[in-house]
Amino acid sequence: MLQDLTPDSLEEHLGTPFRVRVEPERSLDLVLYQIARHEKHPGPRIEPFSAFFRGPREVILPQAIYSLEHERLGALEIFLVPIGPDSQGMGYEAVFN
Repeated sequence: MLQDLTPDSLEEHLGTPFRVRVEPERSLDLVLYQIARHEKHPGPRIEPFSAFFRGPREVILPQAIYSLEHERLGALEIFLVPIGPDSQGMGYEAVFN
């Protein structure tokens, strides 16, 4: 599934929540708020890009692979890196290259 993701396929889900389980009985929503396209390179992905998510400020997820659930995309195992808080919450980046 991850290999099929493109910037275009994710852009239609901007502003939608992705549920991440942080403990067996606890989860939180991360909202996809931006897609950034990167310069093409000879790597395995034709269109490298980053997806940016925002969650609550009071919870900081460490960099790791998380299982994110989306109502239309289903389950995705994504490596998230915290990039810091802003006025709206805590930011995370997932790089697809």
